[in-house]
Amino acid sequence: MSECLLEVWGDPVAHSLSPRMHAAAYAHLGWDWSYGRRRVDAAGFAAELASLGARYRGLSLTHPLKAEAFRASADHDRNAELTGAVNTLVIADGRLGGFNTDVGGIVADLRALEASPLDRARIIGAGATAMSALVALGELGTREVEILARRPEAAAVLVALGARIGVTVTVADATAVPASVSSSAPLTISTLPGGAALPEPVTDMLAAGGGLLYDVVYGHWPTPLATAWQDAGARAVNGLGMLLHQAVLQIRAFATGGVTEPLPDEDAVVDVMRAALVED
Repeated sequence: MSECLLEVWGDPVAHSLSPRMHAAAYAHLGWDWSYGRRRVDAAGFAAELASLGARYRGLSLTHPLKAEAFRASADHDRNAELTGAVNTLVIADGRLGGFNTDVGGIVADLRALEASPLDRARIIGAGATAMSALVALGELGTREVEILARRPEAAAVLVALGARIGVTVTVADATAVPASVSSSAPLTISTLPGGAALPEPVTDMLAAGGGLLYDVVYGHWPTPLATAWQDAGARAVNGLGMLLHQAVLQIRAFATGGVTEPLPDEDAVVDVMRAALVED
């Protein structure tokens, strides 16, 4: 393919492993594509976007730009529409297409971990990633999801989203140990930022309940939650698998304008991307 420029934007963004993965994939595919990183905050997003030249094919977006990217894109895939979040912008003929590949990344990784299907699950957090996690669980057949939020009022959008996709959502305060919180869950997805912690009594109760902890963080590992899970003898995994699988969908989108058509020799592409994640 002809030379193209792509980047990952966010604030912070220096920790991102996306350039490693994308560079490995493009080298394997023999594409003359370059993938860099740029620190961009929400206030500067529109100006940076307007400054891009004709060689740019697309962008990966991380915190805090997913809502900004949703508003900037002219078209959205279904997962972006459901969540109001775009982590992938495809630039074609002066038009921006917005995709949320986080949903597909979670779905693919949970399937790889043999952690689905599940009738019920728990999500910790109520932000954009929690929205993606809820849609992913709905796609996997989960019908009951408990949300633990540090600000329970912020979870109202998740309750509404659950009703839209056929998932019953209940909400509890993540800063206390209310009677409404289930003592156990077969799967807990944590969407808390790296380094964030819940009060120790809450963490201890959740960890004692066992089940798989699927923590979307990968740059601050192990997180306080993961440490508590491991101390309790339960399984905890980080977000590298999600990062990998959502990136595969991003590359599909950059290449074809959609996420459904597999890449050439995709299994081998995934292998080289996975290897890039563990480079020293």
